[in-house]
Amino acid sequence: MQVWHVLLIILIILIIALVVLYFVGRRLQKKQDASREQIEAAKQQMTLLIIDKKRMKVKESGLPQMVIDQVPKLMRNSKLPIVKAKVGPKIMIMIADEKIYDIIPVKKEVRATVSGIYILDVKPLRGKLEEPPKKKTMRQRVLGWRDKADKELQNSNSSSKKSRKK
Repeated sequence: MQVWHVLLIILIILIIALVVLYFVGRRLQKKQDASREQIEAAKQQMTLLIIDKKRMKVKESGLPQMVIDQVPKLMRNSKLPIVKAKVGPKIMIMIADEKIYDIIPVKKEVRATVSGIYILDVKPLRGKLEEPPKKKTMRQRVLGWRDKADKELQNSNSSSKKSRKK
């Protein structure tokens, strides 16, 4: 078999894979849009006192068994942003959206947009929400290490020069 036959077969397989991924992606996008519409229809404003927040596995989170059973089996071992909050006289365990999990303050009252047990948005009741510090990129960390090493080197050089002068 010649090289161009092998390349042609590989090209055909790649085209078939891309077509399959396109249609699967469209189907998943439709499902996501439908679930987003349901969430938007059921959302409501609540005042929450945030007690604790953690990233936990679904099995260990303390969510109701009915919710755990509805989670796909592949997702049961992944960690979710879990928030323990006081809603009125009840303490509830809720799931936060990944986008807002970092800005949820602990041991403070917030006005939250909630759909079922899913927290969609958080606004401060009093004062401002503290923005979490931005994560440094790898380049910024390496430059920080280099600057720190340069300062240590300069300090050790200056101290050795002073001891030589004496």
